[in-house]
Amino acid sequence: MVHGHKGRIYKLMLLEVRDLQLTFNTRAGVSTPVDGVSYTLEAGETLGIVGESGCGKSLSSLSILRLVPPPGRITRGEILLEGEDLVKKSSREMRKLRGRTISMILQDPVASLNPVFSIGNQVGEAVTRNRPLRSNRLVARVVELLRMLRIPSAEDRIYDYPHQMSGGMRQRVGGAIALAGDELKVVIADEPTTALDVTVQKQYLDLLKNLQSNLKFGLIFISHDIGVVAEVCDRIAVMYAGKIVEMGRIFDVIDNPRHPYTQALLQCLPRLGRVEYLEPIAGEPPDPVAFPSGCRFAPRCPKATDLCVEKYPDEVAVTEDHFAACWYVDK
Repeated sequence: MVHGHKGRIYKLMLLEVRDLQLTFNTRAGVSTPVDGVSYTLEAGETLGIVGESGCGKSLSSLSILRLVPPPGRITRGEILLEGEDLVKKSSREMRKLRGRTISMILQDPVASLNPVFSIGNQVGEAVTRNRPLRSNRLVARVVELLRMLRIPSAEDRIYDYPHQMSGGMRQRVGGAIALAGDELKVVIADEPTTALDVTVQKQYLDLLKNLQSNLKFGLIFISHDIGVVAEVCDRIAVMYAGKIVEMGRIFDVIDNPRHPYTQALLQCLPRLGRVEYLEPIAGEPPDPVAFPSGCRFAPRCPKATDLCVEKYPDEVAVTEDHFAACWYVDK
């Protein structure tokens, strides 16, 4: 074991993100959309990262691939993949890891797939980035990947173009591209079901979990929908304004939320048989150029006191694997 940020003890995990900070120099000032984020991921585990748009969940995950869009940069922290710090690796070293060891399923398959290249061409490009294959073996590998993602008549669909497929099929093609790596250890799924209807969404999530079980990769599942995260994840990290405000085993957090923001997210969730009105979260998230000095949720929190406004709270352990950053966790 090793000691990490704020004295927290870490096991040697598949992936460890420690005290990660990203900054962007803007005309309005220095923006810090990710500020002191720490979490771990075990092999075969699914970690859900949930929060409103702009909370930093996607940017923190792009950092793992070292694909933070300019002028953003990592200004603090470590990203350890099996003990090796990705922050210190060169661009050339990262290119060897992307797609082979770490990959990403993007949110919008329409935007991520090239409309002028066939499906077989695009999946094949992902395969050959890992290892060169002769034409017949390459076609066989592409068909194998498409079948693995349950795309019917895969040997015929390799000649199709993205516009000839439904949204659900395009998302599966995106999954095939992400799973083309020979040494795949970490997959980041960035809101992969946002563009899908509910029935197709359920089918895709079941497929993704089945593939994870077979291939044994660690999965980081990013979503704004805490209900979807509860369906597929082992642990959950709730992000607000660049920080993780609560984290723990999924049912510990869902059944016993201790941060007011987590509680507010759950109040927005429709439930079968629920008769009371859904409660929206009042106000807006703070500007990352000028975060408040105290708890960042305090301006929107109905339970906030003067202490909340004055000072950011420490992380408080609810159980061994469940913590929340709130002054009044015990209350």
